[in-house]
Order: sequence, then C-alpha cells, then structure tokens
Amino acid sequence: MTENSIPTHCLVGILTGSPNDLPTVVKVRDCLTEMGITSEIIVASAHRTPDKVFNYLDRAHKEGVQVLIGCAGVAAHLAGVVAGHTRLPVIGLPLGNGPLTGLDSLLSTVQMPPGVPVATVAIDGAKNAAVLAARILALKYPAIDQKLIDMANQDRKRYEQTADEALASLKK
Repeated sequence: MTENSIPTHCLVGILTGSPNDLPTVVKVRDCLTEMGITSEIIVASAHRTPDKVFNYLDRAHKEGVQVLIGCAGVAAHLAGVVAGHTRLPVIGLPLGNGPLTGLDSLLSTVQMPPGVPVATVAIDGAKNAAVLAARILALKYPAIDQKLIDMANQDRKRYEQTADEALASLKK
C-alpha cells in the first residue's frame, strides 16, 4: 500500500439492529463505496443477539476495522452498547422508524454516559454517518481526504447553478 492509497480491507463496520433497517443502512455503505472505502454491514441486535454484536467486535478489532457505525431505531441502544465494548470511534445513526419517528432513537443514541462517547448524526442521516467515518479515516489516509475534497467540490458545483439550470437537471 502506498501513502496515497486506501486499504482494501474493511475499514468501517456498519451494525444495524434489524433487517428492516437495511434500506437506510445500505445508503451508508453505498456512500463509503463511492469514496473507495470498504465496509461491511452486520445485522446484530443489542437486545436480541448481543453475543453476535460482541463476537463481531472481537473480529472487527482483529481484522483492522477502524470505525464503527451503529444504526438502530426505537430503543436504539446498539451504538451505545458498541461504544461500551470498544475503543474504536463509534458513530450512531438513529433511524426514523417507530411510533416517535426517530426522536426516541436520537435521544437514546446521543445521551451517553461520560466516557462512552457516540458521535451521533441526524435521524436517517446515512450520508453524514458515512462522511463522518471518512473524515475520521482521512486523518490517517490522505487518499480519503482527497475524496472528501472532491466530494465537497462536486456538492458546491450543484449550488453554483442558476435556478433554471437546476430545474433543467431535475427534469432529466
């Protein structure tokens, strides 16, 4: 691996508490893939399959995963449980399912005790979870930093359009 390359092994572990969450969770993986970052999705519940969560964390450490993203709705304890069992950075992605449309998930994810941090993004904020993971990795990998610069420049171009240009691109 050269200084300006991105490792090909899995750098980001994405855990989700339920198969029902996968439509949102795959957006995290897809955004990471666009930046050349290898990730994996694991369905493991903090409540229903805690041993699966802990076994994954052991494997992730051994295999060089460097950032973890915990995606969960309703009670949303997954990111906190993960953060309590690792020293890796943990990003919480609260999901907007359930009777409170994500507010319960947000509060469960962000309200962590001292010493057990979870960096929490917006409800259903899949892209921000991926970008935050990439920013953490960019501290070590200049090639990822360059991908973030390129992404930001591409986003800016979209906002530099006139209203007529933007409307024309929406009609395509």
